[in-house]
Amino acid sequence: MGDLIRIIVAVFIPPLGVFLQVGFGKDFWINLLLTFLGYIPGIVHAVWIIAKK
Repeated sequence: MGDLIRIIVAVFIPPLGVFLQVGFGKDFWINLLLTFLGYIPGIVHAVWIIAKK
């Protein structure tokens, strides 16, 4: 699965995009918390995680 597809998924469901990249790790839980606190921070974090790895 390419990074572009993960980024598209991350825009709609940020925790799923992070999960597809790293699985159930600390980054997933951080993203889940950020998504609940504000949707935009969750998207930014998800795209950053996908682009970083």
